[in-house]
Amino acid sequence: MRWLRAREAPPADPGLVWERTSLAWTRTAIGFAAIGAVLLKKDVAVGVVVLVLSGVVQACGRAGRTGQGRPRPWPLLIIALAVTGIAVAALALAMFGRPSDGIRL
Repeated sequence: MRWLRAREAPPADPGLVWERTSLAWTRTAIGFAAIGAVLLKKDVAVGVVVLVLSGVVQACGRAGRTGQGRPRPWPLLIIALAVTGIAVAALALAMFGRPSDGIRL
């Protein structure tokens, strides 16, 4: 971490860091899509919003780094807001939605 204190550019990308990061973003997008698919059975509007957010997550993952290897802060902010929004929507559905017998697959 000497380069960080010296305010120099970070060293070259060691190992498979880019690939692991790409896989993590893809995994997150698949998780959003799975939750959206399940929510489609409960409330179509909320399910569609979550499915659209899965595409946004994937796009943020692809645009997450600058050419200099440094992460951009806005994709992480978008993901944090999306997760918070889904949590609030799920809470609202659980508290105020019509009662059901559970999710039938």
